[in-house]
Amino acid sequence: MKLIIQIPCYNEESDLPQAVASLPTSIDGVDMIEILVINDGSTDRTVEVAKALGVNHILSFPINRGLAHGFCAGILECARLGANVVVNYDADSQYCADDIPKLIAPILSGSADIVVGERPISHMLHFSPVKRKLQRVGSWVVRRLGGHGIEDAPSGFRAMSLNAMVRLHVFNPFTYTHESLIAAREQNLKVVGVPIRVNPGIQRPSRLVKSTFDYVMRSGGIILRSYLIYNPYRLMVGLSGLFILPAILLLARFCYYYFIGQGSGYIQSLVIASMMLLIGVLSFLLAVVCDLLRVNRQLAQKMLEEFRRERISCAQTREAFSSTEVVNRGG
Repeated sequence: MKLIIQIPCYNEESDLPQAVASLPTSIDGVDMIEILVINDGSTDRTVEVAKALGVNHILSFPINRGLAHGFCAGILECARLGANVVVNYDADSQYCADDIPKLIAPILSGSADIVVGERPISHMLHFSPVKRKLQRVGSWVVRRLGGHGIEDAPSGFRAMSLNAMVRLHVFNPFTYTHESLIAAREQNLKVVGVPIRVNPGIQRPSRLVKSTFDYVMRSGGIILRSYLIYNPYRLMVGLSGLFILPAILLLARFCYYYFIGQGSGYIQSLVIASMMLLIGVLSFLLAVVCDLLRVNRQLAQKMLEEFRRERISCAQTREAFSSTEVVNRGG
């Protein structure tokens, strides 16, 4: 059983040593623990520091690609490197690394594909009351859309099985936290949450979020877009019903007064009903088109999953062959 802990970094030369030092070196049920540093276009000495710390792997991008891109590239790299489990750990050491065994336990037992570390939001006093409330509201919305019980959807402290690594894909470049939980439902991935601790005194301003308002607007847009990507048919059918049902009632109203000889005074009901009925029918037709596109996307994702598995298998075979070749030469 191989665990790789990935640490996304963007100019983290000062925080990376503490993060690496806090990580466990042995865990019951895990045979090997390695560290992958994801250098997302850092302009400081992050790579040099990572090398000096002796991390096992470094994945670098020439420019800043965004947190979501770095996360997805990291989990695929971990899969290629032979990881059975991957843990995502932030370089600012906000999360308590001693909880990593608790985080991966559901995956080791086979009861989960994705495990999210749930912070004690109500006890995090450096979060303003407004931010704590918004965290709860956002997590509730993601729970409803994702069909799981995660209480802290924005948490980046999470573990994933190999099955989740190859099947999960995130489309938005801003953050992976919300969309991945909504996407997991379509991929039939089991998502669970475990309570974790946060390190006291770690209150570094977020480099991802400019302000609470900016975060709410971006997160709201991501949640809406994710729902449109993964559940367009239900949304458009619901929108169609919002127009068609009132249109039927208005038509019935007009017909009633028409048959009792007072129809000339209710022409506006007929006009409004006609407009709403047209919008409703168009929305339903759009729902059919969206559903066909969803089927095509699912087929494409299935092909992508098979391609990833084949690529990972080939990479691992090459590495095993190379290792054997070195041993033979040494003999």
